[in-house]
Amino acid sequence: MNPEQIPDTVSRGNVNVAERLMILDRTEPHAVLATESAGQPYTSLIAYALTPDAKRLLFITPRRTQKFKNILRNRRVSLLIDNRRNTDEDYMSAESVTIMGTARPVKRGPTRMELATIFARKHPRLTRIISSPATALILVQITVCIHVTRFQSVTIWEVK
Repeated sequence: MNPEQIPDTVSRGNVNVAERLMILDRTEPHAVLATESAGQPYTSLIAYALTPDAKRLLFITPRRTQKFKNILRNRRVSLLIDNRRNTDEDYMSAESVTIMGTARPVKRGPTRMELATIFARKHPRLTRIISSPATALILVQITVCIHVTRFQSVTIWEVK
């Protein structure tokens, strides 16, 4: 790839972010979660699943993890989902979505069972872990998504 082809300025994108998010949900099993710990960002690799309306995101975590403790103290989170393959072509062909929202553990009951089923459909290898009492199912209510592709083409979706 010729370095001159890579843009050095941000341009306004015009993609359907909800649609692109659903495609990434089908192709990418993991995301990077950012929480806050003692005034510092704290990142974790997680398995995730979107709800069918693309307005909420699910993940699981053992209750004894730092990320779980961080969420209990500060519900504001950010996640990064991307499809990079670590090649030179990624500069122009990879896409990412930064998700901002609020996270909360889902209490046991019918709603948790419904949401756990969504997560288990995407991650069947984690089914046993989902039902463990030591595991929390976390629901993120998405407020904003920032989609970036072609290195600097940015589209913002404010979720309502």
